[in-house]
Amino acid sequence: MRILHTSDWHIGRSFHGHATLDALRGVLDAIVAQVREHRVDVVVLAGDVFDSAAPSPACYTLLTDALSALSDAGARIVVTSGNHDSAARLGFQAALLREGIAVLTDPRGVGIPVTIDDADGPVHFYGIPYLEPAVVRATWEGTDLRSQAQTMAHAMTLVRADMAVRGGRSVAIAHCFAAGVEATPGVEREIRQGGLDVVPLSTFDGPDYVALGHIHGRSQLSERVRYAGAPLHYSFGEADKPRGSWLVDLGPDGLAAVEWLPLPLPRRLVTVRGTLDELLAHPRYAEHEDAWVCAQYTDATPQSDPMRRLLRRFPFCATVQHTPEGLPVADGLDYAERVRAAHDDVELFDAFLAHVRAGEGATDDERALIREVLDTRTLTEASR
Repeated sequence: MRILHTSDWHIGRSFHGHATLDALRGVLDAIVAQVREHRVDVVVLAGDVFDSAAPSPACYTLLTDALSALSDAGARIVVTSGNHDSAARLGFQAALLREGIAVLTDPRGVGIPVTIDDADGPVHFYGIPYLEPAVVRATWEGTDLRSQAQTMAHAMTLVRADMAVRGGRSVAIAHCFAAGVEATPGVEREIRQGGLDVVPLSTFDGPDYVALGHIHGRSQLSERVRYAGAPLHYSFGEADKPRGSWLVDLGPDGLAAVEWLPLPLPRRLVTVRGTLDELLAHPRYAEHEDAWVCAQYTDATPQSDPMRRLLRRFPFCATVQHTPEGLPVADGLDYAERVRAAHDDVELFDAFLAHVRAGEGATDDERALIREVLDTRTLTEASR
């Protein structure tokens, strides 16, 4: 049996205020093409289908179109919910979908597989929706569930108990932080406190393959336990992470092969750095004019209207950061101490500028201008 492992579509997520639905639609069309090309039997979507618990109608349309296209390409589909999804809303849609598309969102169904047969016999797909300990305690009364790790361990115990009865090959699908993987800062919403909710890798012992979701970067924790990551880049912190899916082959005796299938990037993500004048004019940045740009300008002082100016050169400039270089070493004085140390009004202005510029006071030209303004004010007041 041939399986395509994908996850974290995050339908409806924006990128620095820009909609991503059209870009995601193009990438999902590429996944459909891969399903046809590689004759995939089953597509597994491991959670975070939507980006929010209340997606817009356009998000539902995109999901329905994508699942229908995958089905038309000849694949069965198994979907689970993630921590961004509303399990109730996603599960409600399940009843409206065509045969061959299973959407698993109810924790009461953990341990009950979707069974799909091939020439070598049955393969049992155990979908584990995102499990919030405080929510599922009522589902599994009498079980100590205080952390994600405990909850996932209980769910996998149910899975292994069913596997022991049914026999045959099996795939588990889950959405969590697993030990040995590193999150992308500022990207994946936390579902842990400290290290308590990191799920040990041994928790997933048993199935022939474990398809994980939640981490946006491709990751292999073992030969049989993997993250596929998101199909789109949703932050500049992900720019160096490849986009794609795992193509998994199950033979008659279990896992036979795993191959990475890359996906196209609708638009590159780059971070450019230099003074604002350099970013606006230097030829070395020309190759990035059609990319999503994070612009870091290094001028010592904040510049006027940098985003508007940068958009003239970089139409897809998404964010601007002031990251000054070469500032003087801070003298350790707070603002009140700077003010008390000033001997005249010029030094008072200098103290203010040093405070807001992380230690850099007025330049010679600025100091001359300040003195001129103060002198003019003094003459004006004296003439009254």
